[in-house]
Amino acid sequence: MHYRTLGKTGWKVSDISLGAWQLGGKWGNSFDEQLAERTLLEALDNGINFIDTADVYSAGLSERAVGKFVRSRSERIYVATKCGRRLDPHTAAGYTAANINRFVDESLQNTGLEVIDLLQLHCPPTEVYERADVFEALDRLREAGKILHYGVSVEKVAEAHRALAYPDLATVQIIFNMVRHKPAETLFAAAQDRQVGIIVRVPLASGLLTGKFAPDTRFEEGDHRFFNQNGEAFDKGETFSGISYQTGMEVVREFKRLFGEAYLTQSALRWILMHEAVSCVIPGASHPDQVKWNAQASYTPALPAMAMDDVRQVYDKYVRQYVHHLW
Repeated sequence: MHYRTLGKTGWKVSDISLGAWQLGGKWGNSFDEQLAERTLLEALDNGINFIDTADVYSAGLSERAVGKFVRSRSERIYVATKCGRRLDPHTAAGYTAANINRFVDESLQNTGLEVIDLLQLHCPPTEVYERADVFEALDRLREAGKILHYGVSVEKVAEAHRALAYPDLATVQIIFNMVRHKPAETLFAAAQDRQVGIIVRVPLASGLLTGKFAPDTRFEEGDHRFFNQNGEAFDKGETFSGISYQTGMEVVREFKRLFGEAYLTQSALRWILMHEAVSCVIPGASHPDQVKWNAQASYTPALPAMAMDDVRQVYDKYVRQYVHHLW
């Protein structure tokens, strides 16, 4: 495993880390605590030392499993969580100091940890990035010793740019992959200038870039890939990175031709790591085997310039018109 510096935190984190959205079971299935523990152990065995979760993942069960595991180990494992999506309705008005404090206290209770390493606002409405009082509340949480650092998880590049204006912002989490290129254009350089770490989520476009799906693949009703393809429940960019399933199949066909079906996952993750501004990538995993397979991308050879150009051409032909202007 290779390690990179995570922005202002100064932490050396595994470049392939772990996203805990579907930890302990596939999207739509019930949570399996034993499976979650085995998945986390596999991550640690492969050198992963950074885990990203959220208070809404499996209604707090993901946080509980991560916290229990971390408390049982002597190794330094960095825990990032997120807050805000439990607001109902999820509006900018709900991002008050009182609510944020309550969310942090409940995450501390869930994890059983004395402090949250990294707290991130969980894709809040765009107006929140204009509110200095929200970020002042985060500063106060640091001063109180409840969190060590804070960042934002964003939907749009423009939101990330606005967040960079806050001097103590440590990280930005954003979707970036072979079918979502925009962050590399302006955000990455600006983040590096401000010593802000980039955490890449949805690196495999909700599994599309594993190459394991077929045109007739059917997803379970509780799986966001079943019910959110058009943004019915939340931002559609979180599901298949915003492209239609049909377009995804066309793109994957091209990528299989370029990289081979057997190594598409590692190639997709390595493509992200080719961008030096990226601190870490957080592919999710519902099973230990997926963790092991993803971790191999850390030491997969660098992609040649020709391959990088080929990916750009596929993006320009099939994807750009659908996603580039939206996020």
